[in-house]
Amino acid sequence: MTEQYVWDLKEIDETQVAVVGGKAAHLGALSRIDGVRVPAGFCVTTDAFRRIMAEAPSLDERLDLLSRVDPDDREAIRTLSAQIRRTIEEIAVPDDLAAAITRALARLGEQAACAVRSSATAEDLPTASFAGQQDTYLNVVGPPAVLQHVSRCWASLFTERAVTYRRRNGIDHRTVHMAVVVQQMVFPQASGILFTADPVTGNRKVATVDAGFGLGEALVSGLVNPDVFKVRDGEVVAKEIAAKERAVQALADGGTREVAVEAQRQEQPALTDAQAVRLVQLGRRIEAHFGRPQDIEWCLADDGFQIVQSRPVTTLFPVPEADDAENHVYVSVGHQQMMTDAMKPLGLSTWQLTAMAPMHTAGGRLFVDVTRRLASPASRAGLLDLIGKGDPLTRDALETVLDRDGFVPSLPDAAPGKPPAGGAPAPIATDPAVVTELIERSQASVAALERDIRSKTGPALFDFLLEAFEEHKRVLGDPVSMQAIMAGMEATWWLNDKLYEWLGEKNVADTLTLSAPDNITSEMGLALLDVADAIRPYPEVVTFLQGVQEGGARDEVVRDEAVRGGGARHDGVRHEGARHDDVCHEGFLDELAKLTGGPEARDAIEAYLDRYGMRCVGEIDITRPRWRERPTTLVPVILDNVRNFGPGAAERRFEEGRQKALKKEQDVLARLRALPDGDRKADETKRMIDRVRTFIGYREYPKYGIISRYFVYKQALLGEAERLARAGVLAEREDVFYLTFQEFHEVVRSHQVDEQLIRERKEAFRSYQALTPPRVLTSDGEAVNGSYRRDDVPTGALTGLPVSAGTVEGRARVVLDMADADLEAGDILVTAFTDPSWSPLFVGIAGLVTEVGGLMTHGAVIAREYGLPAVVGVAQATRLIRDGQRIRVHGTDGYVEILS
Repeated sequence: MTEQYVWDLKEIDETQVAVVGGKAAHLGALSRIDGVRVPAGFCVTTDAFRRIMAEAPSLDERLDLLSRVDPDDREAIRTLSAQIRRTIEEIAVPDDLAAAITRALARLGEQAACAVRSSATAEDLPTASFAGQQDTYLNVVGPPAVLQHVSRCWASLFTERAVTYRRRNGIDHRTVHMAVVVQQMVFPQASGILFTADPVTGNRKVATVDAGFGLGEALVSGLVNPDVFKVRDGEVVAKEIAAKERAVQALADGGTREVAVEAQRQEQPALTDAQAVRLVQLGRRIEAHFGRPQDIEWCLADDGFQIVQSRPVTTLFPVPEADDAENHVYVSVGHQQMMTDAMKPLGLSTWQLTAMAPMHTAGGRLFVDVTRRLASPASRAGLLDLIGKGDPLTRDALETVLDRDGFVPSLPDAAPGKPPAGGAPAPIATDPAVVTELIERSQASVAALERDIRSKTGPALFDFLLEAFEEHKRVLGDPVSMQAIMAGMEATWWLNDKLYEWLGEKNVADTLTLSAPDNITSEMGLALLDVADAIRPYPEVVTFLQGVQEGGARDEVVRDEAVRGGGARHDGVRHEGARHDDVCHEGFLDELAKLTGGPEARDAIEAYLDRYGMRCVGEIDITRPRWRERPTTLVPVILDNVRNFGPGAAERRFEEGRQKALKKEQDVLARLRALPDGDRKADETKRMIDRVRTFIGYREYPKYGIISRYFVYKQALLGEAERLARAGVLAEREDVFYLTFQEFHEVVRSHQVDEQLIRERKEAFRSYQALTPPRVLTSDGEAVNGSYRRDDVPTGALTGLPVSAGTVEGRARVVLDMADADLEAGDILVTAFTDPSWSPLFVGIAGLVTEVGGLMTHGAVIAREYGLPAVVGVAQATRLIRDGQRIRVHGTDGYVEILS
């Protein structure tokens, strides 16, 4: 019986995490890699831990309490975790277990100095490193001391930081077990950490070595600044040698102590360049074995390196797969589409199948490879100009990559006489009938899709959808549609450039485009004011909807708790629960009809959902729940509109905007005519004003058409998933969200599903949610986000891109989820990004600040439509601005001041 409790490290490999924990599994695997030295040792397995836990029945009750504690209630976590640790440490190690540990210790030398280290089963995983969550004890001498520290390691599974980390990562405490590694102690001259990829830039070809004197605890604990070596292609390309005044050394009778480093040694490098290069070569061998970048703890003793730990680096953004060894430059699609959240596989693959350009996936996001366009001088200039108009940060990031000699190859321009790819579309007449016809064609295409898809099921549905995706792309790529979009954008740029040149006024087009016709997204926001008008006269309906809103907020807590607790029916995304109708009052519209005024209120909401119910936050991901599927999302916004506006607000707001635009037009033309050559300038400007007002509203329609089609696709796909779930092929219908479109097609054909693949995809998606996608990503793994190179912003202000003119001061409301919005008139909305689904909130705010966005992205267009001062592309705005602070938004000049 005793042998199951102790395994020699050489018996272990990375497949045995459940028995030996992450750290021991990695150490066992390391010890098998040719040329890698690992200190000898053994592992006390998770069987021993489970036996100890069974010795104290009271632990069960405390674990129950711990699983119910709010992750933010630090005091309760601190108290409960301390009680659990104390109970574990007080349990006597059974004789047979103690004897097994002592026998293994004798093989190292009974009085050998040892390192005793925790090795939890949820540790050093590809998606969560759990670094520093449990404990390590160095220079432990003799069997009694080793046994005592093994108990301490078991108890360290319940440190406050480990408990909190698990709760935040949705990991159940009962599913995690603790093994303990006991290794021969190394007494190094130097030690430190090696990252086989640069942890700051993400560059996979640059390794970073942190080094200090003595034991590595001095570096890990922050006692000293390390020497830092950057190594690329077998040579040190940069280094910083720190003044290392302190070190940690082992004591002769056990334990460690902090000591002063002799003055003459403090600024000597802890490693030579040759040693740093040799260490990185070892690291590359380890990285190749595990198949991903590693964070490696190392010791240098007698001029030989010993590896004491290796774990995956989990914070790096993944690199898109390429079928060659060439350099590639990728641009984030999410930053263009205003949706930088991770997407599920069905969402990614559907967007890829319906997009106009080839797209690559990495980290749950989409990227376009722009390497070839950057390589040719002619296409490069056009690409940089277009991207720069949309998002200066992405342009700056691309220029940063281009500045690196040789990374982007140089290709010749197109042959003389051959037009460059992606050139400007042919001009189009300024005729409102063009827009009317485009909208009618789009509506007819969606109606045909709805009609033709009804009879399709099984494999035939997927064949039909592949044809529908081609029609989707045909509609999207309609040359007239592209001309109309470009006409509106080019007229905007012309007006801003020329009127600044002629009149010295910035961003004049922002006022000239107020209440432009045919803008489906701004109409969507105003239409919700009309819904509020239908509800406002009926107090009973308002009270009922307030109850629905409060119930939704409570259910949000339920969902979050299920997510944190790893509930089987939830995947870790807020608002993404699989079976929600029973909790979230999604049947509230039927209940509404029973109240006084209820039928009128229900009809108004239903009419709104008929026109806009296909929309939702993050709508480019087909797996996201639509408003029609989850109408409670709209209830807080409707109630805000009831509270903050009076009857007829929508029509009044639109007319006020139209009048402001007309007045601005008259003012601009009069001032131009007073200039030299003024009649010509005024006539040209009038033509451009007519042009921008004709076409700028249509800028929003193609996205509405895409999302209308997406909802039709989704309903059909969910019908198939429902049939598979009823047949027992799927555990639940939403499991198909973790399959690509092609994989879903195959499951429908074969009636077989790989459940392990779905579990892995759910875990991967959870890990992707924690990553922030870069604007630009290279094939070396370098994440480049660009910067504003401006000197006209006041000290302390947050720099961004001006997209809607004006200055406004007010209370910042930091909103990360539209359903959590609680806005008063005059508030300034601060959020990560806005897609069209956010526009209903715009009618009730005074200004807008976002982390992502460009001059022509949806949030910017609608902010201008409504006359809201707006600054977008403000890095980390939701972290740097606190909810409730007073801020001033300079929408003309592109910066935000924090006033309180």
